[in-house]
Amino acid sequence: MSKRALTLSLTGVLALAAVTTGVVANADESAAPTKAAAVATKSASPTQSDSKKADSKKADEAKKEKQEKAAKALWAGTTTASYFWDDGSGINGDTGAPASGKPMQKGLFASPSWPLMTKVKVTYNDRSVVGFVGDRGPGEPSHRGIMLDLDTYTFRYLYDGGKPSSKYNAGVSAGHLKGVKVEVLEWGKGAGTKGAWKPFGS
Repeated sequence: MSKRALTLSLTGVLALAAVTTGVVANADESAAPTKAAAVATKSASPTQSDSKKADSKKADEAKKEKQEKAAKALWAGTTTASYFWDDGSGINGDTGAPASGKPMQKGLFASPSWPLMTKVKVTYNDRSVVGFVGDRGPGEPSHRGIMLDLDTYTFRYLYDGGKPSSKYNAGVSAGHLKGVKVEVLEWGKGAGTKGAWKPFGS
């Protein structure tokens, strides 16, 4: 082969190599934007994890709003509270079945004036109980500032966290609790008057 033919042959090979390299490079360049676009699309689309986090946040906010609403008292004050258990037995001056028609039970309180079925929270010694006004009382003691009668179980629990010796006896010498915090959480639809408590019969 002549020197000139060899030179032409080598030139052709180099040209072919250059063309091939350019094609490969162009192929890589055209593929690159597609890959980048895929990554961008993936990051832009909300994942299942993000969706769960959003749902969880909404649930937490709804729970917080509900708790704040429940904690907001419609009326609040303090009083001296006594205790009772009226079930028709006649024990301890029992006057018969509760005025609301509900059976005597834990969490059933008596108020001289509030609407029956009013939801009430009582707190004493950092212990709290939520109950409802299911009866009328105390009677004459309400004219001396005793504005709430608690069921025996609630009274004893607030006193020392214990349980009464019986439904009719709290099992402690104290017959009253002074400085009981009382909060109305929801007014009942039964007979009675909303707002500040009033002595029995007034």
